[in-house]
Amino acid sequence: MYSWFKATVFALLAANTIAFGLTGTFSEALDSAAWLALLALFRLETGFGERVLAGAGKTAVHWARVAAAAAVVTAAIGYAREHEWLDAANSALWIAVVVLLEIEVRHPAAVATRRAGFASIAAALYAALATLVLVWFWQGEWFSGYDALLWLIAFVTLELDVLRYARPGAVPERRAGAEANGGG
Repeated sequence: MYSWFKATVFALLAANTIAFGLTGTFSEALDSAAWLALLALFRLETGFGERVLAGAGKTAVHWARVAAAAAVVTAAIGYAREHEWLDAANSALWIAVVVLLEIEVRHPAAVATRRAGFASIAAALYAALATLVLVWFWQGEWFSGYDALLWLIAFVTLELDVLRYARPGAVPERRAGAEANGGG
C-alpha cells in the first residue's frame, strides 16, 4: 500500500511538471523538472542501493544528480532575478533539505550518533516549507500551494525512508527486496 502511495504522489508531481512546462515560466518548468529528477534519483539510491547502482550505473546517477542540482540552482537564481521571493525562499529551503538528506544517506553512522540534532533540523526545514504552503494558499495561489504540498509529502516520505534505512545494521539488499516487494 505504501508503495502505491509513493507512486501516486510521484505521478501527481510528474503531471504538475508537465503543467509547469506548458503554462509556467522557464524557472518554474526547470525547477519542477529538476526536482522531479532529484526525487527519482534519491528513490533509486535509497530504494535499491548498491545492488542496482554499480559501475556505469552509479556514474550515470552521479552525473544526473549533478545536472539536476545545477538546474535547481539555476531555477533558484531565476526566481530571485524575477523577484519571485516566495519561490526563491522555497528553493533555498529545499536545497537545505537535500543537503541534509545527502548527509543522512552518505554518512548514516555519523548521523546516528547525532540523530536528535538532525531530526530537529529536518523538522525546522519542513515546518518552514509547510508555512510556505499556507502562504501560497493564503495568497490564492492554489496550484502553487497544491504543488508545494505534494513536494512536502514526497520529501517527508523520502526522509522517513532514509531514517528507517539508515539505522545501524540496515542491509542494502534487504532494502532493495522490501522496496521491490512493496514493503518500502
